[in-house]
Amino acid sequence: MDLRAELLKSIWYAFTALDVEKSGKVSKSQLKVLSHNLYTVLRIPHDPVALEEHFRDDDDGPVSSQGYMPYLNKYILDKVEEGAFVKENFDELCWTLTAKKNYKPDRNGNSVVSHQDAFKLWCLFNFLSEDKYPPVMVPDEVEYLLKKICTAMNVELNSCELDDYLSQEPQGQEGLTVWQFLDMVNSGRFLRGIEQEAISMAVEEVYQEVIEDVLKQGYLWKRGQLRRNWSERWFMLKPSVLSYYMSEERKEKKGSIALDKHCCVEVLPDRDGKRCMFCVKTSSRTYEMSASDTRQRQEWTLAIQTAIRLQAEGKKSLHKDLKQKRREQREQRDQRKAAKEEETQRLKQLQEEKERKLQELELLKEAQRQAEILLQEEEQRRRQQHEEMQRTLEIQLREAEQARASMQAEMVLKEAEAERQRKRILELEAMQERLQEALQQEVKARQDEEAVRYAQARLLAEEEEKLKQLMKLKEEQEEYIIKTQREKQVLKQEMENKNKCLEEAQKQLEEVRVNRQRVDQDVMAAQRKLRQASTNVKHWNVQMNRLMHPIGPGDKRTNVSGGVFTGYQPLLSQRDSSLKLKQKVEDKSSGPMTDNSEENVSNGGNSGVLPSPDVDTMATEPTK
Repeated sequence: MDLRAELLKSIWYAFTALDVEKSGKVSKSQLKVLSHNLYTVLRIPHDPVALEEHFRDDDDGPVSSQGYMPYLNKYILDKVEEGAFVKENFDELCWTLTAKKNYKPDRNGNSVVSHQDAFKLWCLFNFLSEDKYPPVMVPDEVEYLLKKICTAMNVELNSCELDDYLSQEPQGQEGLTVWQFLDMVNSGRFLRGIEQEAISMAVEEVYQEVIEDVLKQGYLWKRGQLRRNWSERWFMLKPSVLSYYMSEERKEKKGSIALDKHCCVEVLPDRDGKRCMFCVKTSSRTYEMSASDTRQRQEWTLAIQTAIRLQAEGKKSLHKDLKQKRREQREQRDQRKAAKEEETQRLKQLQEEKERKLQELELLKEAQRQAEILLQEEEQRRRQQHEEMQRTLEIQLREAEQARASMQAEMVLKEAEAERQRKRILELEAMQERLQEALQQEVKARQDEEAVRYAQARLLAEEEEKLKQLMKLKEEQEEYIIKTQREKQVLKQEMENKNKCLEEAQKQLEEVRVNRQRVDQDVMAAQRKLRQASTNVKHWNVQMNRLMHPIGPGDKRTNVSGGVFTGYQPLLSQRDSSLKLKQKVEDKSSGPMTDNSEENVSNGGNSGVLPSPDVDTMATEPTK
């Protein structure tokens, strides 16, 4: 977070403290005093003319925060220079204003932290809080700060108890305000049995580490440059400088070592009665130092290397960098959580869709079983009819045998019968042609089935391609969201366009699924056409086998009886009429058969079973 954002948080607390009526506005006289004090602590040259001009008395009513911000930005924040003022004095000014109104320690004097420690905790809270107003500190940062304080006291924080406390707060999961945080610390719930002095030392240590960017401090022995004698000094390491003082009170500064990316730290062997030695090499000088033990030397060398690394990376504060990394990790965790929830919802929808399709499949199977039962019943009925027809044909055959003797003398009738047989041969030839057409239809149906299968495979490939495009669009959108979080308002229209593209891709995927269902229906239709063609081939084979039985010529009658001939006339007339009826039925059925087959192919097999010729009549004729 930059200097302007840090200053604005503290000024916000001062402004809200002056808003006694909680109306969001402060009187002009109070803002004049506040601005004058800000000029003083920030060491900015006073501009009384601009101050009086901006807050002149001819304006009516108090000033809101939005009305104060232009003056604050133009005449104060734009003129602030980092390092030109003492940040602690600025924070003390804002804390003094807001603590009088909002900070309420225990009146009996049983507060865990002192007023000065509360000020330092307030500064730590402002540093770790989110960049929004009113400032809040998320539970992860609360736990991080409490762990830092407990670690400084060699005490372990009870994370479960902290989670219980945050869950009991109305808005604990979203974050705590600074006053809620101070009340939580003063309650002693997490610092039981610890003296106030130890807590103050721990808060001071964490304050120096986080706010003042003190990476490490402590006593070290330093070798002089001229006299080469060893002196014990109190060292304080910051990201840009290593300072040393006479004592830990830091009243008399003896010198400092400027650190940059060209510096380095090395471990030295023990010599001259000194042990645990190391040196810091700069571009102009090498500083030799000695630690009290090996652990201290390792901690100091690591801390100095960290400071040099920060200078090489162009970073001014270690904890600002760590805070930004923690914030990015939280954002990534929230994004992963949202993505996981979205994936769970999508899997749930897919599971529901799968269950629905399984139910539809069960219904289709049940319908198929019912159809098979109906087909079996129909087949049994046809078999019974065929048996009855066979018995009838046997009776007619016996009658024909009895009448054969009377038919031998009727040569004219036999010639007519021979003519009819020739016609029958022509019919058989026509039937053979129809059988060949049926075979061709079966071959064409198989080719159609192959084409449909190829189309189905192509549609499946297209569906996979669309799905890949959809996933690619989704990944691009997620990457775009991550990159443009800080410019969310500017790129909102572009994000909506991405969403529209995603919806169009989903619609295209839905169309591909519909096409796939249509292709599945076409495959089922082709299969039904194959079964129908096979049935037609079998049917015509049976008809051809029945019609191919040869009819032998009858023996010549020696004695023609008038009575017998007279009795045979009704039978002949009946047979002629049946043959004519048979001829008409065949002429009518031969044409629609091919039309129906073509109609079934064009309609995708939805027209049902093809109408077949009268099996009973055609099976009867060859026997007669």
